[in-house]
Amino acid sequence: MKQLSGADAMFLQLEHGNNFMHVASLALYDPSTAPGGKVRFKDVLRHFAARVEEFPQFRRRLVRVPLSLDRPYWIEDSGIDVEFHVRHIALPHPGDWRQLCIQVARLHSRPLDRSKPLWEAYIIEGLHNVPGVPAGSFALYCKMHHAIIDGESGTELLKALHSVTPEPIDEDDAPLGGFTADREPLLPELYSRALVQNLGRLPSLARFSLGTAKRVASLGAGAVGNLSELGSSLLPQLRTLLSGDLSPLLAKLPPKTRFSSDVSAHRVFEAVGLPLAEFKTIRKQVGGVTLNDLFLALVGGALNKYLGDRHELPDTSMIAGVPMTLRGEDKGGDRGNQVGFTFMPVYSDIADPLLRLRAIAESAETSKRVTDAVGKELARDLLEYLPAPISDALVRNVKLPKIGLIVSNVRGPDVPLYMAGAHLVNYSPISIALDGIGLNVTGFSYNGTMWICAVSCREMMPDPAAFADCLRASFEELKEAAARYAASGADEPSLGEEYAEVEEAGSAPGARPARTRKSPSARPKKRAAAKTRARPAAGKSAARPRRKPADTAAGVPQA
Repeated sequence: MKQLSGADAMFLQLEHGNNFMHVASLALYDPSTAPGGKVRFKDVLRHFAARVEEFPQFRRRLVRVPLSLDRPYWIEDSGIDVEFHVRHIALPHPGDWRQLCIQVARLHSRPLDRSKPLWEAYIIEGLHNVPGVPAGSFALYCKMHHAIIDGESGTELLKALHSVTPEPIDEDDAPLGGFTADREPLLPELYSRALVQNLGRLPSLARFSLGTAKRVASLGAGAVGNLSELGSSLLPQLRTLLSGDLSPLLAKLPPKTRFSSDVSAHRVFEAVGLPLAEFKTIRKQVGGVTLNDLFLALVGGALNKYLGDRHELPDTSMIAGVPMTLRGEDKGGDRGNQVGFTFMPVYSDIADPLLRLRAIAESAETSKRVTDAVGKELARDLLEYLPAPISDALVRNVKLPKIGLIVSNVRGPDVPLYMAGAHLVNYSPISIALDGIGLNVTGFSYNGTMWICAVSCREMMPDPAAFADCLRASFEELKEAAARYAASGADEPSLGEEYAEVEEAGSAPGARPARTRKSPSARPKKRAAAKTRARPAAGKSAARPRRKPADTAAGVPQA
């Protein structure tokens, strides 16, 4: 019997209403690499069963403590009912990419059964018209509750479930079963454990509070705000935090967008594949930026186009919640969720791709300094040390800031993988949309391709294919702008003035001249602080350089 960590329990508690806290993946396989050029369902079932048997997470189910006096426990069953957890379905004719996205969105809209181990998988056949894979290919959609898995541990699980060669599982490698099941705990045992555990957390909580106060003080007033200016507003802000509203933790409230509302029970899904080598080329051409900076700039550009085409682009940038791994060198292990969180602007209000990228790079440096001083593990440790009744009440009453957006990027395996001899061609990470955070964009690198998946609510994003087109267009703009800059050989590009000239040339009749703000240098040694973009006064988007509306025809992500 294993107790959930504070972070694991939080993901269970956040699941209510239409907030489903499972994460998933969609993998497309080419069976032509298997012996005989085909794979049967029972081959996949045998391979899957043999691999997941190694992981106790697949055998565990929840046991809750009455009255929520303590965090829940995992107890292990003696084996895995693979035929219950792995289902077999097929797409109708013609079996194209759009049909697959719709089917996956429906599956992703269903919560997991908490009376069973919190995972399920679907083998999806009938992929006869999906570009990039031959007719007769199949897909595997697999979802697990976030209380079990995070991004880094999911990558390790992906590697373990696959092989690096196309040889299928031998009959002798079939699962053996016969694990010793945990006994069901008695109520007196649960109550006594709850008392001991909660009392034992109090000294750790005191040490944690003292250490956190010292780290925050070391930041100085400039990083945590000028307390002398708060005056009488300090007490109301503290009351707001204690009520569960986390908005005061943001330095600046994000603008309201279509993604800031409550989500419905329906999800939409779309994915795009982009060459990872081209990301690295852009990073080299521009200099002084990371792949994470590029990914945020790509998402910010896509939002600039998507919202701008619908005349909904806010004057200020959207703010993204950005998960951070706390695992260090050990990416696997049965340690539960090891995730921190920070907030980053994606500068969706800036149309110029390099100006947006440089602004993000500067913001990332500031965010890293504050996060390193306070500690990435702050939220995780707080949930771990709080007595369970207090943490349960806190999470149940928490009001997440309505930022509208989560952006994450996970590094995956850089070699081809196989399941039952079939080649894994396409791997899309499918994450969570929540009330007030209705868009989740996740990147996952696999075998030279960055697979980018967008998940949202159907009412918020009725046209996910259009957003996929915006992601592709944003990447092309980044690529072209970086190539032009590299060819110019300039150490200090005047991106700000160039952007202002475009703004003035395309401004509406009668508009006042746009304000000119220089961008920071594109070389790390001479880089200045990123400035706000030049903004016309005639309207929110009248003077922005816009592209034509995206073609929303269905298509498959192409590398």
